[in-house]
Amino acid sequence: MAELTITGEIDPFLHVSLRQGESILAESNAMVMMEESLTLDGTLGKRGIFGSLVRRFANEETLFQQKITARNGAGDLLLAAPFPGGMHVLEVGEKQYCLADGAFLASTEGVSVKSVTQNLGHAVFGGTGGFFIQQTEGKGKVVVSSFGSIFLLEVKPGQPLTIDNEHIVAWETGLEYEISTPNSDRGFFGGLLSAATSGESLVLRFSGSGLIVLASRNKKSLVAWLTENMPNAKSGS
Repeated sequence: MAELTITGEIDPFLHVSLRQGESILAESNAMVMMEESLTLDGTLGKRGIFGSLVRRFANEETLFQQKITARNGAGDLLLAAPFPGGMHVLEVGEKQYCLADGAFLASTEGVSVKSVTQNLGHAVFGGTGGFFIQQTEGKGKVVVSSFGSIFLLEVKPGQPLTIDNEHIVAWETGLEYEISTPNSDRGFFGGLLSAATSGESLVLRFSGSGLIVLASRNKKSLVAWLTENMPNAKSGS
């Protein structure tokens, strides 16, 4: 199996070492450097054109991906994420994971990422995935990237956690979750009002047992700040 090493503490690279015949799948434009023994091809992935179209339009992923193969001997390559932030390698097999939009960076052979439907409540109120979310399958390694630093949380039985929807990178498929508001004791509409005045968005309440990967930064907050502070926005033109 490909050897994966995260190198660098701030905005790291993913260093990949491939042996003869091995390959790795990565998001489009992720490749920064590769040795001459490696070849790069565009691919629709294991899910074909329909699966790739769902990934593109429902999950903010690229239509085509990069397949980098050690066809002419062993070799090394460097991959980078599109946003400044951290990376984390998930071991997939006995445990599978759901991925937030834009979180997937790369995967080893034997692993694929499919789009699966959520129930109506999660789709309507969740900012992650809409009607479709990404889910891993197979056995191997999946690398996720975040906007900002990575933080790992273990949900324990009887100790549910409330997490801002926009900071979630990935979570174990065995975890239960429901859409809520930061102040659920005030009722849903009362919680919405509190969320609007406090600046917090809808949240996810996780319960059960399993791992959650979090990001320190929020893309939507950055976009809102940039939009508000653009010169055209300030001038009203």
